[in-house]
Amino acid sequence: MADDAKSNQKTYHKKATGAALATVKKHTKEHDLKLYGSCFCPFVQRVWISLQFKGIDYQYIEIDPYRKSQSLTAINPRGLVPVLVHGQWGCYESTVLMEYLEDLDAGRRLFPPEPQLKAQSRLWTDHVNRHIVPAFYAYLQAQEPSKQIENATKLQDEISKLIEVAHPSGPYFLGTEMSFVDVQFAPWIVRMRKVLTPYRGWPQPEAGSRWASWVEAIESNPHVRSTTSTDDLYLDSYERYAGEKRSLCARETCY
Repeated sequence: MADDAKSNQKTYHKKATGAALATVKKHTKEHDLKLYGSCFCPFVQRVWISLQFKGIDYQYIEIDPYRKSQSLTAINPRGLVPVLVHGQWGCYESTVLMEYLEDLDAGRRLFPPEPQLKAQSRLWTDHVNRHIVPAFYAYLQAQEPSKQIENATKLQDEISKLIEVAHPSGPYFLGTEMSFVDVQFAPWIVRMRKVLTPYRGWPQPEAGSRWASWVEAIESNPHVRSTTSTDDLYLDSYERYAGEKRSLCARETCY
């Protein structure tokens, strides 16, 4: 029975689907700027959205993060994606890579020009990484109903803190335009509907709420949509997270 269950378990995908696949096909040509990523990884999607938003040309290279290649570990010894290679230089860690793209001063900027708003963006980017992302995975991986309720409440509380400091009418964090914090958070907003709702019963946003307007803005954003695969890719890839008490953590493959 155990062998049958294991054989029936979906595997993670190794190729993007839907709109994300169409974007991959537009960025297969050799280029000085290369993004090494995995189609199901939210940390990769952060950098990918940034490139699309800025209109910077690049080459996308799909990597299987569970079979760490020598070319990947040569840049990041931990073998994690995303990785950016720019000429002879390479670097990793999704937030660092987003800031690098900002420093290139190419295309549209995600950080606001005002120093105070930029500092605020960095502060709440840290909140996303330290509190919201870990709460997302704790909720998804929890097996006992009591732990699921506890972690769902924790995730809702951490999101509420972010909403409280966001622009009151939005729909994005700083107002009418997507900015750095939105891109940091966007991949997990996408995965709430595609992963947390089917696996954990995560509720849809209350109609007319500030949260609902933010979610709608993110899900309908063309740069988010162009880097998002079809629902089945996420359902299959995250089954191992939701269905096992000790499952592979996303931070073992990407960050």
